[in-house]
Amino acid sequence: MGRTASGHTRRSATHGGGDGGSDEVDRAGRRSTQGRDIGAGRVGWGVLGAADIARKALLPAIAASSNGRVAAMASRAPERAREMLAPYAEAQVCDSYEALLEQPDVDAIYIPLVNSLHSDWTLRAVAAGKHVLCEKPLAMNAAEAEQMATAAAAAGKLVMEAFMYRFNPEMRAFVESVRDPLHVQASFGFRLSDSANYRMHAALGGGALLDVGCYVVSIARWILGEPVEVLARGRVEHGVDMTVSSLLTFSTGATASLWASFESPEEQDLTVVTREAVQRRERPFTAGHPDDPYRLMVESFGESVLHDHPPALPLSDSIANMRVLDRIRRAFSP
Repeated sequence: MGRTASGHTRRSATHGGGDGGSDEVDRAGRRSTQGRDIGAGRVGWGVLGAADIARKALLPAIAASSNGRVAAMASRAPERAREMLAPYAEAQVCDSYEALLEQPDVDAIYIPLVNSLHSDWTLRAVAAGKHVLCEKPLAMNAAEAEQMATAAAAAGKLVMEAFMYRFNPEMRAFVESVRDPLHVQASFGFRLSDSANYRMHAALGGGALLDVGCYVVSIARWILGEPVEVLARGRVEHGVDMTVSSLLTFSTGATASLWASFESPEEQDLTVVTREAVQRRERPFTAGHPDDPYRLMVESFGESVLHDHPPALPLSDSIANMRVLDRIRRAFSP
């Protein structure tokens, strides 16, 4: 159960500043900055931005974890941040993103900002001596992801993409059960019509490919490996890809048919055709499991921080995922 203490007066950090995701790390270069709890086996977590995913999933997961605690949040809407942190009595609201990165009791940063800010704030966080769990997609493209990996290695800090579904025990069991796959069909779609939503703005990293296409590419690669050929078609509206379909071919001869969209009713489906069976899973990218996959992800990353070992989902995998997304975009772009 997560800690739900409330009703305490919250401190506010006053450090000034404007309010503003390689699997190998250089151990010799690891900075020694540590929060007050890390030596006792608990990671102090700071959150950049008062995003809904933080309220609904990550903050409860951190509080319920065996090795972490909610330490701080920074937001351009401080009242929203204070409301979000109300259940976490010891957590503080910082006046700016920069101030949060200066907090000595923050060991790891969770970044749920818009996609276009993932790289910049990951670079700033590792430079400040913090580990980073960055929301998917890790970056806008593979080049950004590679830069993030280089910076993390140079700083001796861990960075992991927050692909929660990879920590779902049922999904892990499903993938491990697949033998001799011939074809993967994966889809993820939902209806989005709010023009104010950042997903509808290309400059902010919007579009179906990055938002939900990253999932279908990830599961295809998890099962089949890296594709040798990529074909794709997309429907683009006002510079934003609304629906993307892709066919991937692999060196074994296996194929994957992938579909991502902002124009459909809620749709999540995974079908794997093998030589002996057809295996299906509905809602493959949803957290629904008694052992909260968000908590399992937080605990896994926390163990890597505490025991100085590579994260379960290495940056090499995230970079490879971004490379395929880049290839899909090039295939359907004019």
